[in-house]
Amino acid sequence: MRTVLICHASDRFDREGLAAWLDSFSELAGIVVLEETPQQMRARVRREIHRVGWLRFLDVIAMRLYQRLALARRDGTWTEQALATLRQRYGAAPSVPQVMAADVNDPAVLAFLKKAAPDVVLARCKQLLKKRLLAIPRVGCFVMHPGICPEYRNAHGCFWALSERDLERVGMTLLKVDAGVDTGPVYGYFSYPFDERRESHVVIQYRVVLENLERIAARLQEIARGDASTIDTRHRASAAWGQPWLSRYLRWQRAAAKAGER
Repeated sequence: MRTVLICHASDRFDREGLAAWLDSFSELAGIVVLEETPQQMRARVRREIHRVGWLRFLDVIAMRLYQRLALARRDGTWTEQALATLRQRYGAAPSVPQVMAADVNDPAVLAFLKKAAPDVVLARCKQLLKKRLLAIPRVGCFVMHPGICPEYRNAHGCFWALSERDLERVGMTLLKVDAGVDTGPVYGYFSYPFDERRESHVVIQYRVVLENLERIAARLQEIARGDASTIDTRHRASAAWGQPWLSRYLRWQRAAAKAGER
């Protein structure tokens, strides 16, 4: 099975750790590394303002500030420990061809993928893949979405499930990318015994991947062989979520503290 990883330049968990993991059970043919431009960042901000309005966007900004001041150092320590675990399991990041781009659908990325001729593309990125890219891999493009689909599509599904107290749906979805936003065929759900009082939502959404890598690898191999079946998600609620709010974070933390006192 030939694979290609798409990830963000700033995400070492993916760029180093998941690259080594992919190379351990497949032929990793290359990595597409995305570097977001200021224009793209402004466009994401505009989309979120359009989604929630200016007042709620202040809630988003407050959460970002709180995360940077109160959570980032602890999350960074966890990331370094996770990378050490991944290096111990799978070795250092492999030396494979890479292409740098701002837009995942850039012609240079398409040319790179056509030359790599992957069976499976694993997309760990925030950008939507267009049909021309989706048509390149033999089997398809797949995402490890941080949230249970279809109830928690789009962004930060673990955060929203926690804040909604929907604890049975805190996890990750392996799905094939289609033209929608996390609406493609579902090939599996993965979780672990998370500790919502001690682990941030960022750690939970990464750790749900770390704790299930062997199962995910086996599932991807089944998919590539044509042996995997999909999960029927018809007649289930479907919702697309956005960026975390500080108000909802604080409500989640209060609820988690009360649950821990019982």
